[in-house]
Amino acid sequence: MALNQVIATMISLIKSHLLKTDALPVMTVILAVLAIWYLGAVHLNSPQLQDRYKKQGIEWRYSQLVYDSWNMKRAVLPSPHQVAMELKKTIIDQNITSKRSLVYHTGVTLSSTFLGFILGTALGIALAVGIVYVTTLDRSLMPWVIASQTIPILAIAPMIIVVLGAIGITGLIPKSLISMYLCFFPVTVGVVKGLRSPQPMLLDLMQTYNASKLQVFWCLRLPVAVPYLFASLKVAMALSLVGAIVAELPAGAQAGLGSRLLSGSYYGQTNLIWAALICAALASALLVYLVGFCQRQVCRRLAGGQEVI
Repeated sequence: MALNQVIATMISLIKSHLLKTDALPVMTVILAVLAIWYLGAVHLNSPQLQDRYKKQGIEWRYSQLVYDSWNMKRAVLPSPHQVAMELKKTIIDQNITSKRSLVYHTGVTLSSTFLGFILGTALGIALAVGIVYVTTLDRSLMPWVIASQTIPILAIAPMIIVVLGAIGITGLIPKSLISMYLCFFPVTVGVVKGLRSPQPMLLDLMQTYNASKLQVFWCLRLPVAVPYLFASLKVAMALSLVGAIVAELPAGAQAGLGSRLLSGSYYGQTNLIWAALICAALASALLVYLVGFCQRQVCRRLAGGQEVI
């Protein structure tokens, strides 16, 4: 009886904790995704199994079909536990310096991601400042910045790789340039919006005090643009990772998450493909979280040490 009371107390505490935090909605979504995933695995894998049963003259039951659908070696859609086993095999069971480790390949992809993100951020901020302060650039450059994003990255990535390879530039730089191409646009648009967001009354007040353009920029426009900048950086960071992975595909890279996707596609290893995709998603989420952490620190500092939501 005492054990039942302890268990009931623990369950009530867990429920109260989940209700007070955002864990309950998150767990609900995760469970729903897993349920849909398992059902999708049965739906997509069962036709192959039924054909196999028919050719081998096996009388099957639905429970057997479900079990076999969730444990196929070369499934059309691997089940979640198969992907989890692949993640364990390629992350936990491997040395991080091994070329079979997804940690190693994630590190290779992140190296070009960070460099592309830095280059794209610098380019985006420079373009935004020019667009805000130079009317000619606003009218001539901004339409081209927008038009540049209509070119599919899958079309331009091989061109960049081939052209730079022809002049002897290979490795990290071409992949970083593709990441930069994807991530500079949200930074440019966000910073332009932020630099133009100060109220006209504040701008008039700065002019009343005879402030120079540089003083207006540092004391008014830039602090007001910080939330817009970080919102853009979150998008840019995720796009930079996508660009790094896409850059690894046409080059036939031997390392990186893109190479794992290619390897899994060539040899029909769908478990490896899904494991690489999940690693990319987790890496992207972690990077966006780090940008958000930096945003909170900077905004708290600008607010004079007060907590900023």
